[in-house]
Amino acid sequence: MDSLIIAFAMYSKIPMPKVEWTEENMKYAMCYFPWIGAVAGILYMLVFSFWGFLPCQGLLRNVILCVLPVAITGGIHVDGFIDTIDALHSYGTKEKKLEILKDPHVGAFAIIWTIIYFVCVLGFTGELTIESAWIVAIGFVYSRALSGFGVVTLPAAKKDGLLVQFSSTAKTRKVRAVMLFYIVLCIGAMLFTDLVMGSICGAAGIFIFLSYRRMAQKEFGGITGDLAGYFLQRCELGILMMAIVSQVFIKTL
Repeated sequence: MDSLIIAFAMYSKIPMPKVEWTEENMKYAMCYFPWIGAVAGILYMLVFSFWGFLPCQGLLRNVILCVLPVAITGGIHVDGFIDTIDALHSYGTKEKKLEILKDPHVGAFAIIWTIIYFVCVLGFTGELTIESAWIVAIGFVYSRALSGFGVVTLPAAKKDGLLVQFSSTAKTRKVRAVMLFYIVLCIGAMLFTDLVMGSICGAAGIFIFLSYRRMAQKEFGGITGDLAGYFLQRCELGILMMAIVSQVFIKTL
């Protein structure tokens, strides 16, 4: 229970009781990281499913669906996305990029790409059906399972930081096995929702993870907490986009 509380306290804004962040309590905290995605997914589907009973326009629903995952996490992963975009567009050395990740200032490219990111989320959200909405909701768990798997399998770019603290104290084998279980479970749930859409979105998540691993090792020499947040945001957007693209493909058959 303490591990669950630590996971939610770190990666969400959901109020949690205070517990000691001891090494023992943090061993299995990463195992509960996808549970935050489950909470986001449930709330996402509640808003999507019951909005028709309210006397409001659909655009407001789409805005709420766009903002909801960020509100639940407090923007911690968006922060990583912004910092990583800044670092990547510096075109500097690995050391320079790692320095930029620590810099609290925001560059122009980060602002531009963050705006583009949320415009894309808003636009694609407007095309959701009940099937694709379920795929996206499952994607909140799927992206975190992939991210957690990366934390305990990919090399770290730095010897310090919160990601190192979580990965070094984690029971690596057990956490890896749990993440693989979540990954398989999510892909299975996507396939059950829609075979074609689930196959495309499940494959998209794996592809984004592999490209993230290659980018992290090439550009930074490993992963950091910011890079993990960058991946999670990319994965969520990728699943949303592929859900809509496959949805259109299915309709044209």
